[in-house]
Amino acid sequence: MNKKKPFVTKEQAEEIVKQYPTPIHLYDEKGIRENARRLYQAFSWNKGFKEYFAVKATPTPRILQILKEEGCGTDCSSYTELMMSEACGFSGKEIMFSSNDTPAEDFILADRLGATINLDDITHIPFLENAIGHIPERICCRYNPGGVFQLGGSEEGFQVMDNPGDAKYGMTREQMTEAYKTLKAKGAKEFGIHAFLASNTISNEYYPALARILFQMAVELKEETGAHITFINLSGGIGIPYRPEQPVNDIAIIGEGVRKAYEEILVPAGMDDVALYTELGRYMLGPYGCLLTRAIHEKNTYKNYIGVDACAANLMRPAIYGAYHHITVLGKEDAPCDHKYDVTGSLCENCDKFAVDRMLPKIDMGDLLVIHDSGAHGFSMGYNYNGKLRSAEVLLKEDGSTELIRRAETPADYFATLDITGLFNK
Repeated sequence: MNKKKPFVTKEQAEEIVKQYPTPIHLYDEKGIRENARRLYQAFSWNKGFKEYFAVKATPTPRILQILKEEGCGTDCSSYTELMMSEACGFSGKEIMFSSNDTPAEDFILADRLGATINLDDITHIPFLENAIGHIPERICCRYNPGGVFQLGGSEEGFQVMDNPGDAKYGMTREQMTEAYKTLKAKGAKEFGIHAFLASNTISNEYYPALARILFQMAVELKEETGAHITFINLSGGIGIPYRPEQPVNDIAIIGEGVRKAYEEILVPAGMDDVALYTELGRYMLGPYGCLLTRAIHEKNTYKNYIGVDACAANLMRPAIYGAYHHITVLGKEDAPCDHKYDVTGSLCENCDKFAVDRMLPKIDMGDLLVIHDSGAHGFSMGYNYNGKLRSAEVLLKEDGSTELIRRAETPADYFATLDITGLFNK
């Protein structure tokens, strides 16, 4: 049977949980840094290349600071993500602001920070102008080609935007031309193009295929509007293999595929100065985080259940998407997977299951389980249903030491937004 190897050993984990009780989100600093460097190497042929990490995937300041040290910027979609980016030292062109159905105050803050604003709809042009009093000289527009996008594999049951025609994001092709003309007439001088067509593609062909679509449109928009297009943002979509049998995307092959498209389309059009951007959340962090949890109950009724001290409030992807996350029982990596379990949390919802009918080694009470690939869209999607409290985030540093990068919530945090004066004295 195919297996995934955790980045933490049983011995390390047992020492970590002595200081930080389970459940915890654990991150691998070494893996994060090495992955960022592979990405930059793959696109080193493009002198303006920059990765804008999708803050929504892992909105943790210490993680953002590590990525900043590796040359990354931030991709923000809300007021508070902009605030976090500013607090972490990002400013100006280091920030992309891509939002939809955007409140005026978000645009105001993005403009104050000098962020590059990416407009989701043509009606946002007058809305933005009214909100901030002008149109920025540097501006971007988000494109949606419509139809159905089919290429390679996406995680089964988890297709966020593989049908662009049904997605709420972006402008039509005709609107892109109209938007560029309008923005240029209002003073914009530097233009960008952005698009996101598919989520978590397990294919080296996705980025090159998207690049060809955007590169060709860039040439057309330049001809139609005379706009100076200085960057093209390929956004996210490069996936990770949640299942052990799935292939791993090769970022070097992906970068070379984009380079070939760049040289075939943009260079002949005299657009060889266009910078390329990415906004990779899952690819950058997913495999370099895990949810560490302990088995605390075993229940045998119509099925065999293992209850752990984490729940969907800590990692909700399996509950809401039916998404697969691999599980390793630490210390039993080489034991036969001859027991069938549902691995569950304690929420009052039957979907609170990290695994269903999963073949695993025999699990004993007290065993530590690693739930893999929770580094992106793990902690960030947490919530407080049933009064559950968000778990701590811990960084496994390159030298093997650990750092608490977000403490666990307490009941005081849960009640902090309420006026509970005297409540517990009644």
